[in-house]
Amino acid sequence: MCKIDRFAIMEKYFNTAGPNQPDIQYTLNPLKRINLAEIESFIAQRKYFVLHAPRQTGKTSMLLALRDYLNASGKYFCVYANIEGGQASRNNDESVVGGVCSTIANEVDYLLGGTKFNDIYYQKFDNTNHNNRLTTFLTYLSEAFDKPFALFLDEIDSLVGDSLVSVLRQLRAGYNKRPAMFPQSVILCGVRDVRDYRITLSNQEIITGGSAFNIKAASLRMENFSKEEIHELYMQHTEATGQEFDEACFPMIWNATEGQPWLVNALAYEVTYEMAENRDRSIKIIPEMIYKAQERIIYRRDTHIDALIDKLKEPRVRRIIQPLLATNEDADESLFPTDDLQYCVDLGLIAPNKPVRIANDIYREVIPRELTYTTQYFIVQEPAWYLNPDNSLNMEKLLLDFQQFFRQNADSWIGKFDYAEAGPQLLLQAFLQRIVNGGGYIDREYGLGRGRTDLLIRKPLTDTYGGPYQRVVLELKILRNSMKKTIADGLRQTFEYMDKVGNVSEGHFIVFDRSTKKPWSKKIFHRQGEYQGTKIMIWGM
Repeated sequence: MCKIDRFAIMEKYFNTAGPNQPDIQYTLNPLKRINLAEIESFIAQRKYFVLHAPRQTGKTSMLLALRDYLNASGKYFCVYANIEGGQASRNNDESVVGGVCSTIANEVDYLLGGTKFNDIYYQKFDNTNHNNRLTTFLTYLSEAFDKPFALFLDEIDSLVGDSLVSVLRQLRAGYNKRPAMFPQSVILCGVRDVRDYRITLSNQEIITGGSAFNIKAASLRMENFSKEEIHELYMQHTEATGQEFDEACFPMIWNATEGQPWLVNALAYEVTYEMAENRDRSIKIIPEMIYKAQERIIYRRDTHIDALIDKLKEPRVRRIIQPLLATNEDADESLFPTDDLQYCVDLGLIAPNKPVRIANDIYREVIPRELTYTTQYFIVQEPAWYLNPDNSLNMEKLLLDFQQFFRQNADSWIGKFDYAEAGPQLLLQAFLQRIVNGGGYIDREYGLGRGRTDLLIRKPLTDTYGGPYQRVVLELKILRNSMKKTIADGLRQTFEYMDKVGNVSEGHFIVFDRSTKKPWSKKIFHRQGEYQGTKIMIWGM
């Protein structure tokens, strides 16, 4: 009788949760995503250093691969330990230090295929003073191994307060005894560089991670996928199943994700598996399918998106994101608090290179949607009210209703927004999202110093891929100068955006007058304008 492998699978998948398992998931070689020679050099030089990157970038997959690679070389005994469990104990440093020691012991036993060191820890070290227990235990392990000991501590920045300081200081305390009596090299891995930690102790004293761990030799950042790596990953699916991706998909995938690994995998998983009709591998993946997959991921608010959304509530995030949403043309990135900006970069919200901008199109879409998520529920207008017989949106009817809605609700609703500076733009986007949701897409362009927000509504007129689209451009501005100049600039900018998008059915320029001295009867108007022979509707609000 033939024995059946109960772990065998018929087809690989794109990974959207946890470290990669290459036997069941499409995988890029993690060691090609780092400067391996540099890391080997640091370990050989007995350096302690930091590896950091935003959540779900592939850090753990890389550390596990690095551990296995170095152990296979025979030069070192490398141990990986995820110490995130200590987060639950908060400032109880005795509990956290004990948990870190036990986790390391368990990982050693896993690599050696036994239970010796976990038993030894509880027999010999569990009652050691917690202020030097980690130092003492690591000394014992270093002496027990017949090769230099390298330790990789993952999720180090999940620890807080007294507990984090205790772990960092105990690693520092044994540093001068390496390699014979302490780990030759330690890698601390987390979302942020240790120098950026502002640690609040139980007595409310604030110290920095740099002062608690001043032996750090370097800080390495793990970057996103490149365009070439995205293509390579997706081609693994094509080679395994025969299902092709239209080459026109890849520029869209890049703009949507800018290589953020979870987003890259999530888009692919959505379009090849979650969209059930595409499980037929004879169906070619085309750009419209990628748009649909992107919309479904955003609307579903997966854990990755939800975690991102939660950060928007933090004051230090708001100080960076609000000026980008408000699009004030006088805003200057040099005025951003350096620590806040670096924090947002480390979270992956802000691109790591200049100019200061939201990291990718999906995040750029998620942020205004989330900030108006509750507002959309209180907008009573139904999408069907604004549909023409050909399934297109009646934009004049929609914007006339929004004018009235804005007149009645702006003062009370904008004050409730956490991001009140961008309130008018956000309120219109909430209204549009309520109408368009499920039957079309809104692309957004905004950013520091632009002085405007560009919106593109893409409304499919049929249910079939490749069918006709309605494309509508809206340009939003806050009145900051004279109305005449604002309208003149706005018509030009609306025309330029229409020209950039191409195949646009209509364009609308919307100017918000936030003056409290002017009556609404003077602020509310609409009329037809023109720029280089192109008709553009002008709306005052």
